[in-house]
Amino acid sequence: MADAIEREMMETGVVIVGAGPAGLSAAIALKQKSPDLEIVVVEKSADIGGHILSGAVMDPAGLDALIPDWRAKGAPIGPDVTEDSFVYLTEKSAIAFPDLLIPPIMKTKGAVIISLGDLCRWLAEQAEALGVDIFPGTAAADFLTGDNGEILGIVTGDMGIARDGSHKPTFTPGIELRARYTLIAEGARGSLAKRLIAKFGLDEGRAPQKYGLGLKEIWEIDPAKHKLGKVTHFMGYPMGNSTSGGGFCYHAQDNRIYLGLVAHLDYENPTFSPFGEFQRFKQHPQIAKLLEGATCLSYGARALTSGGWQSIPKMAFPGGALIGCSAGFMNVPRLKAIHNAIRSGMAAAAEIADAIAAGRANDEIATLDQAILASGIRDDLYPVRAVKPLWSKLGTFVGVGLAGADMWVSSLARLSPLGGLVSDKPDFARLRPISQVTPIAYPKPDGKTAFSRTESVYRANIAHDEDQPVHLRLTDPEVPIRDNLPRYGEPAPLYCPAGVYEVVEEGGDPVFRINAQNCVHCKTCDIKDPAQNINWVPPEGGSGPNYSGM
Repeated sequence: MADAIEREMMETGVVIVGAGPAGLSAAIALKQKSPDLEIVVVEKSADIGGHILSGAVMDPAGLDALIPDWRAKGAPIGPDVTEDSFVYLTEKSAIAFPDLLIPPIMKTKGAVIISLGDLCRWLAEQAEALGVDIFPGTAAADFLTGDNGEILGIVTGDMGIARDGSHKPTFTPGIELRARYTLIAEGARGSLAKRLIAKFGLDEGRAPQKYGLGLKEIWEIDPAKHKLGKVTHFMGYPMGNSTSGGGFCYHAQDNRIYLGLVAHLDYENPTFSPFGEFQRFKQHPQIAKLLEGATCLSYGARALTSGGWQSIPKMAFPGGALIGCSAGFMNVPRLKAIHNAIRSGMAAAAEIADAIAAGRANDEIATLDQAILASGIRDDLYPVRAVKPLWSKLGTFVGVGLAGADMWVSSLARLSPLGGLVSDKPDFARLRPISQVTPIAYPKPDGKTAFSRTESVYRANIAHDEDQPVHLRLTDPEVPIRDNLPRYGEPAPLYCPAGVYEVVEEGGDPVFRINAQNCVHCKTCDIKDPAQNINWVPPEGGSGPNYSGM
């Protein structure tokens, strides 16, 4: 890394990028095995959990393994799941799938409804009690490399840089954090993970990673309509056959529901808007009646990995490893990944602790990948490996039907007849030219159940210093108007769930505008831009949403 700024240097045993479930679990497991090992966790959010967003219904298997007495220790876990149903929506009606038709492989014994942000705050407390150093408001901007290309640690982001690149009076340079091993736990489509995958060819021989965009709101509803522990997953309307995804509604504590929609980003129509589909979903009669008299408390959005087994990259690289959703361990049919994130952090920690005990540093741990997959992740993901490819290739009606049959066979006979299918295109390559599609028209929001992006972004509690460099960087500033606009209608204003991008007219000509201060750090633009011209990098540490209870 070429860097003219003079930086302080700090040495530690292990540096972990990201205070989500994978990173914090790795830190805890490292301290459990090697109490004297120095561990540093950096987190770009101003507060732990502030950038964390998940549904979330959690399979407790991972937490059981990490902290077996988590209930006695007061982990902030919500109600046990008391009712779990799948519903197919048409435009006006709702059809519940009989429970006997649901493959056993999709069910989770002992599942609990949680706020993942609250759980991460608690995990951070457990880690700090063991002696882990956690630095929130600290973005990992770059990695350090040795003479042979191995990773030696990270560089944290500079603070106090103006939008024009000049140094403000408050300028503070980032520091070099050098470590014997570096764990990348940034979540889906992390900026360092993306570069490390390319640098070391970690995705060679793997299917392209697939992604979804999850949008979520927390509502306080009429107590008479609240059923503590009830979980419902929805398919069908508003997205129809050609776009995969679905909605969810989880009844949490305090008369609150977690309401959301996941739209997989391999959709073809450039006029499709995940945010617009979420608003339509809430206006379906089944959902709208639940929201009568209710109050929307918060909003957020985040990309999630959905490629499954075939898309998991090589995790170990010289000097460290990818863990959690930086690698991608989502079980798509169950819509669960937290337990696998925890498992991956624990397994990586065990391998790294052994390597350090043997006097090693900054090398590639050859046994790490196998250890992570053997932690329970292979058993969880391998049997459902056909689900996402079938859904993407054949649509909801045929694809989900065949996926259900495949999961039944897998449950009963432990084999997957269609398991050889793989996803063949990255999400951005699936878009069709606007001339080949029927444009989708979205109704104006009513301000009661359906909202504008401006209203929603307000509920995300975003804080960005507007006088800082734009963190959404265009490789070629001409591409949006010159290429994307005539071919695709420039889809960025539609796929972004936060109103970051606009095409406006200035002097009679279209202009591409970036409102970086609206960004909720979902990474959708980095994933879906058809020209792969947008590069998301971390803004100044502490910037972005500050979610509460998500």
